[in-house]
Order: sequence, then structure tokens, then C-alpha cells
Amino acid sequence: MNEKDNLTPMMRQYREAKESIPPDAVLLFRLGDFYEEFFEDAEKVSAALELTLTRRQGVPMCGFPYHALDSYLPRLVAAGLKVGIADQMEDPKLAQGKIVKRQVTRILTPGTLTDNVLLNPDCNNFLAALARTKNGDIALAALDITTGEFRAAHSDSPDKIEAELGRLGARECVVSESMEREFASGALKRPSTVQKILWTTIDDYDFDPANAAELLKTHFKVATLDGFGCRDLPGAVSAAGAILRYAAQNLRQDASHVRKLEVYSLDRFLELDQISLRNLEVVDAMYGSGKSGSLLGVLDQTVTPMGGRKLRGWLLRPLRSHDPIVARQDAVGDFKDDPLTLAELRETIGVVRDLERIVGRLNLGTVTPRDMQTLSFSLAVLPGVKTLIASLSAPLLGELNARLETFPDLTERIDHTISDAPPALLADGGVIRPGCSPLLDELRAAATDGKGWLSDIQRREQERTNIKSLKVKFNSVFGYYIEISKSNLDAVPDDYIRKQTLVNAERFITPELKELESKILGAEEKAQALEIKLFGELRDFALGYTARIQSAADALAEIDALAGLAECARLHHYNRPRIFEDDRLIIKGGRHPVLDDRLGSGNFVPNDCLLDGD
Repeated sequence: MNEKDNLTPMMRQYREAKESIPPDAVLLFRLGDFYEEFFEDAEKVSAALELTLTRRQGVPMCGFPYHALDSYLPRLVAAGLKVGIADQMEDPKLAQGKIVKRQVTRILTPGTLTDNVLLNPDCNNFLAALARTKNGDIALAALDITTGEFRAAHSDSPDKIEAELGRLGARECVVSESMEREFASGALKRPSTVQKILWTTIDDYDFDPANAAELLKTHFKVATLDGFGCRDLPGAVSAAGAILRYAAQNLRQDASHVRKLEVYSLDRFLELDQISLRNLEVVDAMYGSGKSGSLLGVLDQTVTPMGGRKLRGWLLRPLRSHDPIVARQDAVGDFKDDPLTLAELRETIGVVRDLERIVGRLNLGTVTPRDMQTLSFSLAVLPGVKTLIASLSAPLLGELNARLETFPDLTERIDHTISDAPPALLADGGVIRPGCSPLLDELRAAATDGKGWLSDIQRREQERTNIKSLKVKFNSVFGYYIEISKSNLDAVPDDYIRKQTLVNAERFITPELKELESKILGAEEKAQALEIKLFGELRDFALGYTARIQSAADALAEIDALAGLAECARLHHYNRPRIFEDDRLIIKGGRHPVLDDRLGSGNFVPNDCLLDGD
């Protein structure tokens, strides 16, 4: 006999959900107001969360309230667990004696996190993948599912790939079963300088170049990948296709906000490996955690999350070409030379929230009403930013300003739809602005004013019939009705429709009462369903702007990073260096930025330096 035959319907449903997620993931199974865990998952979760482990009919189990999910998820992920979440897909009231439908809605792994509470706003959350080609080259793909950033590189040097993997700060790296066997046998060195990374093994099929290419072409809706620079780079295609498939499977979404793949050369940037980054304290202090005490901690004067991530990326991958460096310097110089514009710009963009990640949640179906309101607030400042940037002359700022589109149609639609103070969750109600939908306003009025309407009908009918004992009542069989004692039946109007005869009274209905009944009964549920529908229509409308918002957000991030560097130069009295295209490095009165900041103005003794080929 099959083991499932001995299980209850609910436990069979649990087992089926468990079989649909990776075997090393724990399953959070929604049962009413709780997420429950059973069997070996209960033991893992109870240990990680310090929950009481109980047993029912010999089955280990534990659980926590569903509304506490946001507080428990970070602890589960920090404990190194992959987490599958099975949610209720219908209202239990509508199940009508049957088991409630449930299905796995997402799988959380370190590289596929999307919840704000699990993410660091200052850093990208990259999922990586490694693939080998027939000639022995190694390719690397990286995807930040929260922002849609998708890139790939390849090299014949494992050390270069290892260094780039470290610079990305990837939380999780996906490899094929074949590559994992090479790691295990020692035939291939596993990147060792990358700390706190989860290695995930998936089927070789996902890394097959032909399968990966088909997946990417289908996703991007193109006939060829040549436009992404993938020609003759089967390793990059393999890694990119595998990582996209893995992310989409975990999220149970198609990741439509991933709109492009950037194939780049590692030779574009100055090579900094993990040891150099650590010893030089470029983005993290050598002791402790976070950017405090690092070069990034001194330089980062950005005011948006996107700008902070952009600057961090610049420091991890310094430019090595003369013209792009000078283009950035020109932009920083323009801001520094116009402190009034700089101050006004930084104040203007300071209200902008994380547009990149809001657009990510929009496309992944996890956007909240407050996210939509924040999206509108953030996009509304772009016209002002464009006006300020237009007054500056640096060519790079002109290019960025051209990418700063404005979105009047979208902001107007959001403002017309979303209430002034929307709740955190759509299910809480009160999301849609009064006046947006006459039907919704009517349903809300029915839910809140229904008793008053019935009292008005009762008072009016008493006056009309002169029957003071007339009552408007309700039962689950007939709904709302008018009850009149038999002694007053001779005063019943002709338009009353007899519904039921009792010993001492008669029950009647009227067209007006039935119409009112249809409005009152289930008005709250109907209002909630209509709110969900209207919010879905708004989301679908906003989805059409995804690529344009992503482009504008990236331009705004670069503007913020450049303005932040100008503010840093103003605060610390930094000078603009001249960039030579030869081997000279000449520093006069140089100050160590971190020590200078730590010791305070005037306390660090400046130093000169001359280095050249001689």
C-alpha cells in the first residue's frame, strides 16, 4: 500500500507540496491563521526559530502565526535554510466542506529573495551561476531578481572569474551536477575566497547551451541572442539560461522585468580581488561589518538606495579607460561648481524610494498598495530633476537627462486609484480612493450604512401604511422581509408580495427591499473583491512602463552617485586630479580619505608621492 493512502487528505496535500520543492528546502504550510511545519522540517524550523516542537499522533510539528512571517523569514534564511511557502489559494469559507486548495507560491533561497525585510538596500542581491565550455573557459552569469540586472562574462582564467564572483557579493551560486563532481574530485578548484555563499546544484540539462539559448530567446522574445553580444559565447549562454530558469522556478513567476542581458568583458575594469578589496577596505572595514570605516563609508553621500548601489559598483570595478573617467569627472565638477543646484537636486531626489526594487515587485506580483503610492511619489519628482540637470553642461549629465523620462499618465492613474493612506496589505481593504469607482463606493456604503437604510425603510413603511408594529427583519432562508401582524393585514399595500404565513403574522417582500438586500448581503466581500480587481488593473497598467522606469531609475542612480561624489568633494575639500595616459602617478599633499575623515579636519599630515616608469 502507498504511504499516502494512510494519510489524511490534508497531509496528502502537504506531502504533494513538499515534493514540489527542492529536497533540501523546508516547507511552511498555511493552515488557517498559522504556517505549520511537519516531520523533519518541523525539527529544523523549531531549532532555527527556537519554537516549541510538539507531536500529534507521533508526527513532529511546530508553527507560528501567518502574520509573523516577515519576522521569522529573515531568521530562517540566516540559518542557511531554503524555504518553500505553500499558501491557501481560496477563501476557506468558499471551500464548502472540501479541503482548501493550497499550492507552493514561492521558494526562498539566498539568491532569490524579494522581500524588503530580507534585503540590504545598499547592496545588490545577486544570484550567480558558473558554466564550463568545451575548451575549458569558465563563464559567470549574475542576476539580481529584485532589480532585473542580468549580466554575464567569461574568461580563460579561473582566478578572474573567482575575483568577479567575490566582487558581485553573490549570496548563492548555481552549478551543474557535472561541475559539482569536478569540484568534489579536485579536478576543478571551487572558488574559495567567496564567503557566505550557498552552492546549489541543478541538473545538467539546464546548462545545455541549446536549451539555455531557447529559454533566453523565448524570454526576451528575440530570434537570436547576437544583439546581447552572445555570439560564440556558449558558456555565457549556458550560465545565463540556467540562472534565469532557476530563479523563475523558485519565484513561480516568469521574471518579465528582466529585460536585457549585459555580456561584458572583465578587462573593462581594474582588477581587484577579494583580498585586495578587504585589505584596502574599499567597501567594508577590515574589522567589523558594514561600510563604516571604509572608503565607501567616506565617499557615499548618495540619497537614494539606487545611487548607493551604483556607487558601490563603481568602487568594486574602477574604470580603466581615460575618456569615461574624465566624463565622470566633468559631471562631478559641474555639480561641485554649482553648489545651489547641487543642494536643490539632492533635496529633490531625496524623496525618491527604491524604484528598481518596486518595479521588481510589480512584475513579480508582490507589489503592495503602499509600493504603488511610493512609485507615484518617486516618479513625480523626475520633471524637477530634469529641469535642474538641464542647467548643467557636462555631456554625461546631458546623456543621463535624456534617459530621465517623465510619467504623467502613470502617476495620474495611481493617484486617482490609490487612497491617501493605503494599508500595507491589499487584503486589509481601503486601498482604492473614494470616487474612483461608483460601484465600489456603493458597496462600501452598503456595508457601513446598510442598517441605517433598513431603519429608513421601516420608518417610511410604518408612516405609509400607518402600521406602527411593522418590522423589517432578516433570516438566512428568506433574507430581508417585512413582518406584519394578522390584525393589520387589511392595511397591507398592493405592491407587497406575500412570502410566508405564520400563526400570528405574515411576511412580505417588496422590490425595493430585495434590491437593497442584494446590495447589503456580501457587500463587504464584494467590495474587497472589486478592490482586488481594480488594483490588478492598475498593476497591469503600470507593468507597461517597466522598461522605461528601469531606464529612468538607472539614470537617476548615476546622477545621485555623481552628485554624491560632488557633495563629498565639497565637504572634504577634495581636488580634481588630472588623468594622464602614461605611467605617471603624482600626488601632492595627499590625505588618506578614511584616516582623514576619522581624525578630523587638519589632523592628518599630508604626503607627497611620485611614481613612474623610472
